[in-house]
Amino acid sequence: MKAFLKLAAATLALALPTAVSAQDVTITNAKLAIGDGSDPIDDGMVIVRNGTIVFAGTAANAPAGRQSGTMVDARGQWVSPGIFMPLTNLGLWDVGAVSESNDIRAGDSLFGAALDASTAVNYASQHIAVSRAGGVTRATISTGPSGSIFAGQGAAIDLGADPDAIVAAKSFQLVLLGETGARLAGGSRVAAYAEFANALHEAKAYAAGNWNAEASLLTRADAAALVSVIGGSQKLYVHVERAADIRAVLALRSTYPKLDMVLVGVSEGWIVADAIAASGVPVIADPLDNLPANFEELGATQSNVGRMVDAGVTVALGGLSGGITGPRTAPQFAGNLVALSKVPGASGLTWGEALASITSIPAEISGFGGKYGVLKAGAAADVVIWDGDPLEVSSAPTKVFIDGIEQPLTNHQTRLRDRYKDLDESDLPKAYDW
Repeated sequence: MKAFLKLAAATLALALPTAVSAQDVTITNAKLAIGDGSDPIDDGMVIVRNGTIVFAGTAANAPAGRQSGTMVDARGQWVSPGIFMPLTNLGLWDVGAVSESNDIRAGDSLFGAALDASTAVNYASQHIAVSRAGGVTRATISTGPSGSIFAGQGAAIDLGADPDAIVAAKSFQLVLLGETGARLAGGSRVAAYAEFANALHEAKAYAAGNWNAEASLLTRADAAALVSVIGGSQKLYVHVERAADIRAVLALRSTYPKLDMVLVGVSEGWIVADAIAASGVPVIADPLDNLPANFEELGATQSNVGRMVDAGVTVALGGLSGGITGPRTAPQFAGNLVALSKVPGASGLTWGEALASITSIPAEISGFGGKYGVLKAGAAADVVIWDGDPLEVSSAPTKVFIDGIEQPLTNHQTRLRDRYKDLDESDLPKAYDW
């Protein structure tokens, strides 16, 4: 056990960040993808000053006299904004089966809406390092539900190799309705909606100074956490899947007009795409929901995202957490939707739409439109250079910048690869001498 802990400590020491300042960078000769839904640009250039993009476009249109600092010749490689992956559990767990390292769910907690994911983020997590090496530069994170339909308050983070990971704490509240909400509330959707309505009623009473602790079902902390939701200053992410539940959630806005809602999951969204589009409520869709996994997903299809986009719905890809379907696989699933557009009878996305679904659109839904997920003047310099088309599964980043700072692409996986790629035992750690 001591040998294991020594090895773990040595690995952690290698992963700990060092302070680095933002760089002035000029990237030339790029196959440039802006991230706003447009087609790639040949002979592109990106100019970064003090961590912010000041120009991104064709070299012919670049401002004179601004090409200074570190010069990077992309040599025709693809350059894109960093991936923004919404609704992940990055930084909230290390080993899923080891409860001491897992803060995804608080199963025995008295609290629900009051839980704050930002308080548990481990910036040195290998899941963050692996995702960063895959081109992910920003994400939103959330804990899962425990004893309440409210999973708690999510946060926005960056994946930079420094201790300052939190971009915005308490940026949204996540509530689960549908089958999961029904199970948590007592076994029925009726109970889930009653719990939801009661929670908003008690939060309203708390905001008005009429809180009655003895008569309330919520804890004081949960009621206080929901005040910003009912006032519309904090986004409410609502997880639903089936078409009937989606309609029911959209109807809640007639009772609670200030709710700033985002639909999550929405595997049957294509069935009610016109209603979603008319409501103006954006969607974070799970690209893996392509076959029914339960009764509320009987209408699941891989064409779901394409059909919603065709109907005018704002759709981001998200919900890719942990395991082999982590945030770093987002380009693969976006690329699948591009390929799907070529299948007769199916509905996919154009290349520009697909890249936007994992860059600018999730940033916009998360409240950071124009700042992250796009290569435009004034945006944060989250830039990725790829060795091929970013949406091809065989492509990988060669350089990643976050806020204009070039990031390390090493992680526990790359160190293991390098250690065991040959039979030379001189690279093995001291523990192997015992």
